[in-house]
Amino acid sequence: MSEPILRVEGISKGFPGVQALKDVHLEVRSGEVLVLVGENGAGKSTLMKILSGIYTRDEGTIYFEGQPVELTSPLQAQQLGITIIHQELNMMPDLTVAQNIYVGREPRVGPFLSERRLNRQTSELLSRLGIALDPRQSVGELTVAEQQMVEIAKALSFNAKVLIMDEPTSALTDSEVETLFRLIEQLKANGTGIVYISHRMDELKRLADRVTVLRDGSYIGSLERDEISIPKIIEMMVGRAIDEGARPTAREHAADPVVLDVQGLSTKALLRDVTFQLHQGEILGFAGLMGAGRTETARAIIGADHRDGGTITVAGQPSRIRQPEDAVRRGIGYLSEDRKLLGLMLEQDVTFNTVLASLSNYANAVGWMGDRKAKNQTKDYVQQLRVKTPSVNQIVKLLSGGNQQKVVIARWLMRDCDILIFDEPTRGIDVGAKEEIYRLMQQLAASGKSIIVISSELPEILRVANRIAVFANGRITGTLRNEEASQEKIMQLAAHGEED
Repeated sequence: MSEPILRVEGISKGFPGVQALKDVHLEVRSGEVLVLVGENGAGKSTLMKILSGIYTRDEGTIYFEGQPVELTSPLQAQQLGITIIHQELNMMPDLTVAQNIYVGREPRVGPFLSERRLNRQTSELLSRLGIALDPRQSVGELTVAEQQMVEIAKALSFNAKVLIMDEPTSALTDSEVETLFRLIEQLKANGTGIVYISHRMDELKRLADRVTVLRDGSYIGSLERDEISIPKIIEMMVGRAIDEGARPTAREHAADPVVLDVQGLSTKALLRDVTFQLHQGEILGFAGLMGAGRTETARAIIGADHRDGGTITVAGQPSRIRQPEDAVRRGIGYLSEDRKLLGLMLEQDVTFNTVLASLSNYANAVGWMGDRKAKNQTKDYVQQLRVKTPSVNQIVKLLSGGNQQKVVIARWLMRDCDILIFDEPTRGIDVGAKEEIYRLMQQLAASGKSIIVISSELPEILRVANRIAVFANGRITGTLRNEEASQEKIMQLAAHGEED
């Protein structure tokens, strides 16, 4: 067994009102993938920020290549050989791909930057990594997935000895995930130690040489590859066993009232004659490959994107929904897949973000928000969703990604919408918190709410949806009842029409 290239002992870190880490231990060996898992708030991101020089530890020792080190800045960590790829993108959209990758390290000719050498150097890097991007293209013109690949290329450009990847596949297509996994194999072969943070159990099974588990800021244990068991890891993460194979009880919705009737929905860019019905008390899943039209359908329904054809009927009434405000007035709430860009006001507190869709309910006669009432209501939802926050006064950007997602869910629950559209509702959320959200969805459906769930994870769709509408090339290619559905059947429908 090789000596660890990176080892931490007794690491502790506290913030006002929160003890994020308590006596944590971890080691990373050369040429291995260490998968770090834990629920949201377990301390994974805090530990990684300490190792990458963003935070300083309160207690403990960090050893790199056998020597104790002080990590005081990201630049120092990078120069030492520790690089991190953050879950949230950190790109400069007005700069090119090449400029983003080598910012602060641009090749020069005398006192001047050499764009030609910069682009050539970037082209060589991207080619070596198998990433098909133009070095001269502005990052702001790229898709989210392409921007993620630029982040990966930037991190790898430092020739890291230890590479930290925080949910790197959350915005990638299947082919891009395969490219990333090939890169990881190359890095392992070259002796790079990789710390891989993920909530996706299929990735863990495929990549992990070892697994380390954190819970509530503490080290729980580590498993070698031949010891890895998904049920065991989940139990270590959440302190209890979870039945991931559970499915909703079979239910026939044909006799239930139709609350949303979409007929012939089309857009100029993608959608073609999308038709479906959502019944009261039903959870309808939208499945399909990235770009198949799932999110585009949701955005067209709520008026965020213009539609060229089709009708939308809500609770039996034809509805002219031209903007999201119209959808909210008709009782439709939408949880965006991009919580930071479209779902949250990051500089505001938990209370403000939770009541944002219901401000009129908390305003007094002169228009000021009733602060006490709003906070009390927010506290109820914080407890219901188990949002890990010191208080409802906490600024949302200081919460973990999963807890930020819960705040957005709380907003639409507080609005008491009859129709809820959840777009990737558990992206970046741990296994235990996912189960809480699944149960919450089922409780809402049982109370008469109607839900559309859009998810890229087929086990999630099968876990929650009563029926599953499968998209391909901007149209629905088939709808399955849960009891007849399987991942294989869904993928057959998702691939249907790919050569149209």
